[in-house]
Amino acid sequence: MKTQSVKQSLRLNYPQTFLIGFGFLASSLAWAIYNSQVPLILSERFLISNTLIGTIMTIDNFFGVIFQPLIGAWSDNTRTRIGRRMPWIAIGLPICAILFALIPLQQTLVYFMGAIIAFNLIMALWRSPVISLMPDVTPAPLRSEANGIINMMGGVGSIVAFFFGGLLSDLRDDKFFAFLLATVIMLLALVVLLTFVREPDAIRFKEQQSIPIRDSLANRWGQRSRVNMKSHHEEEDTFEKQRSLTAFLTLPRDYKISLVALLIAIFTWFMGYNAIETFFTLYATNTYGISGGQATMMLTGFSLTFLIFAIPAGLLGQKIGRKKTISIGLIGIVVCFLPILTEPSQWLVQALLIAGGACWACININSLPMVVEFATERTIGSFTGYYYLFSFTAAIVSPITYGAIQDYFQTNELLFLFAVLCFGTALVSMIFVKHGDNKEMVKTK
Repeated sequence: MKTQSVKQSLRLNYPQTFLIGFGFLASSLAWAIYNSQVPLILSERFLISNTLIGTIMTIDNFFGVIFQPLIGAWSDNTRTRIGRRMPWIAIGLPICAILFALIPLQQTLVYFMGAIIAFNLIMALWRSPVISLMPDVTPAPLRSEANGIINMMGGVGSIVAFFFGGLLSDLRDDKFFAFLLATVIMLLALVVLLTFVREPDAIRFKEQQSIPIRDSLANRWGQRSRVNMKSHHEEEDTFEKQRSLTAFLTLPRDYKISLVALLIAIFTWFMGYNAIETFFTLYATNTYGISGGQATMMLTGFSLTFLIFAIPAGLLGQKIGRKKTISIGLIGIVVCFLPILTEPSQWLVQALLIAGGACWACININSLPMVVEFATERTIGSFTGYYYLFSFTAAIVSPITYGAIQDYFQTNELLFLFAVLCFGTALVSMIFVKHGDNKEMVKTK
């Protein structure tokens, strides 16, 4: 354990963290446009059934489950003069941007599906590395605060997508300009990352290979990150291939138990979240007789509150501990959702959803930092992959599971009961999490 004085001497590099957030902003913006526009194109242009549309829209989650752990581990073992993550980002992001612009231009279903599948595949190649950048340059005690900033940037990307993407999609029947907006912002994000972000591993690699390191803001920040990371982590001056895919197996038994419990909690709370995200509009329109647009606006309050509380939730996790903050969030969201089981007035549901957004920020912002707390400096990508394996699996399983429940009981009234049970299960699982708040020197086998 590091002393309290060392922790207090660490300061988050806010400009660098915001600039890293541009990668998440670009990713979130692209997904928001993809999720809102692709179903419309499939329905209007190709006249596909809703069941098939729903199946097509899970392609990204299937790719995430398959590729995120693999790419996370592979990037851990990548070593170049520009770092471990940046090669994946530098290659994958521009290809992804070009493919995204091509999606709305395809006039046959075969080519349209080809563009979609290629986009989802390439997106899976750089999503985990771009998320791993933050813990790569941020010491463990500061990761909750940094993750709050990253998620706030992602929220800004989603809002830009819904507002400007919505306006641009109406300029042409093929919705090309909405997709072009995402392409331009993804390419700008790449320029920002390559210009201002330098991984500590890139600095170390250049030193070991006797490559000159020029004086630039990015290199100064990279060296500063390296010093801060070294003050809280053991730096490995020699590079050996890590058994990254099986990094979990090298943990001591009590750490394994904590990590498994945490990953189960992540799976179950994303089960609850994804059920609401997928079926709330159907619930609200049937329960309160409102339009789909009005139902969507009710969920906007949840998203905006999450955005507002993203940074405060990170700071709270840093101050009182991540486990405690997540537990408070889980208790809070259960308390917010329980009254909805009685089908109260629409305005009370709206108020409870707004409060629930703050609770969700406490949960979501502190979860990835807890998972990567179990990693060494060399296996951050692998543990990021574990996080996405469980969250993406929940995104696949949840709509199918709750959809089957809804079809079996022939009612929309079970949505929040299902969500409460999922969040409650996550709260119970968190009881068994004993590690992940403060960095401990984990001795691997």
